[in-house]
Amino acid sequence: MKRVFGKVEIIFDVLYLVIALIIGIFLILSSTGNSIRLLSGIMALTLSIGDAFHLVPRILSIITNNIELFRYSLGRGKQITSITMTVFYILLWHIEIYIYTLNNIEFITYIIYFLSFIRIILCLLPQNRWIDRYPPVIWGIWRNIPFFILGLLVAAIFFMNRLNSTNFGFAWLAILLSFLFYLPVVLWSNKNPKIGMLMLPKTLMYLWILIMCLSI
Repeated sequence: MKRVFGKVEIIFDVLYLVIALIIGIFLILSSTGNSIRLLSGIMALTLSIGDAFHLVPRILSIITNNIELFRYSLGRGKQITSITMTVFYILLWHIEIYIYTLNNIEFITYIIYFLSFIRIILCLLPQNRWIDRYPPVIWGIWRNIPFFILGLLVAAIFFMNRLNSTNFGFAWLAILLSFLFYLPVVLWSNKNPKIGMLMLPKTLMYLWILIMCLSI
């Protein structure tokens, strides 16, 4: 059963990285005169390239059945992915600015950047012990608090403007579901690795957001 799931995970991860990369490149190449499309393409590439730092070592560890050989790469990959995911939400916020007429843009932007800064600083601290087999759960919680607030703030803006855009009408739902899938992983995956399977539907939510960008 473990081997079967390993093969499924490999196929899933490869397809995800390839699809996200293709969407990003396509959006950029077809963005002539369309700033939102260009920004969406950069966002897609940020997501796919950032996630590759973690997923490629993950794929190799499954293929070789030797996770210890890739322990360092997996740990640093998670760290890089955590940072690029933060950048993803910054870019997504700027897409919201482009597509909606919003009040208090500067104030909300300051909050977005402040939360992102705190999140990135927390991700850089050595107390996270990224390369440990069982990193401290408490630091996983600390660094994700500003990330959750950041994501929910972006989702809230999408929700309040859901009727003003047919392209991103369900972006709020995709973001909300991604965090609902991610929360158990943060809290309990160290005790029960099977909970890590929730990262698959979480990833699908991000692909859903990228697919929404194609309709811009």
